[in-house]
Amino acid sequence: MEPVITVGLDGSPESLAAAHWAAEEAERRKLTLRLLHAWPLLVPEPTNVPSEVDQNYWAKRIVHNARAEIQTRHPGLSVVGNLVAEDAEEALLQAASESEMLVLGSRGLTPVESYFMGDISMPVVARATRPVVLVRAETQEAGPQPAAPTAGDVLVALKLHDPCDELLEFGFVTAAARNMPLRAVHGRSVPIHARVPWGVDHDVTEEITKDAQRYLSQALRPWREKFPGVRVVDVVRLESPAKAAVQEAEGVGLLVVGRRRHRPPVAPHLGPVAQAAVHHARCPVAVIPHD
Repeated sequence: MEPVITVGLDGSPESLAAAHWAAEEAERRKLTLRLLHAWPLLVPEPTNVPSEVDQNYWAKRIVHNARAEIQTRHPGLSVVGNLVAEDAEEALLQAASESEMLVLGSRGLTPVESYFMGDISMPVVARATRPVVLVRAETQEAGPQPAAPTAGDVLVALKLHDPCDELLEFGFVTAAARNMPLRAVHGRSVPIHARVPWGVDHDVTEEITKDAQRYLSQALRPWREKFPGVRVVDVVRLESPAKAAVQEAEGVGLLVVGRRRHRPPVAPHLGPVAQAAVHHARCPVAVIPHD
């Protein structure tokens, strides 16, 4: 199969926002965009059946309308539609394994609010073997609207004690395709022994910052050399990694976070940084699985 970016559609404004984001990314990377709608009740494709009795009419319309809107904005983009008669979660996981990335719409800023197709996107993010990007629709008085064209830096949140090459590869490739700077942020909590009655011991925090900066520079060095055209800014914040990622993400075009691949019998789940990012960051969030 040729390289594709796949977007999951369910007819909501959120999934349409995701489709527009994915179209821009596919155009930048010169990839095909696949529009996927999965519904287990799809029936075998009928022939010569009028629309009023075609049981797949609404499913076809979701894909057709999105494709028409995207090709109006991106006339040179290769776009294919795909209707799948399967459970949505399993269909999306299969699509993710076949794609450069899977893009889903998301709604809500708190953990209690649902995401794409109800609660489907979170299990998909936790189980996917390839990058998954969650895109919010802009909320206006008239309701959710397709997101504006993406802009701003690409921000990669790094823990440093975890493998980070897969995150950095995704971040640098994306920044290069957009001709935008890459920002790398590392959050490190201030230890108890550095806290004093009047605040923090600045000698200790300065040493912590220098140590983190050294490790961050080492992690970035080979990628700076591989992508000399990408301007890189590295940031160390003395706070929890999750809080550092969300706060640094204000105004960026994309936040890239990691998620460990889990193998049975460990149940798939997101770590604290990815959880905070997908629930609270206002920009699109790319979740990258890594070993």
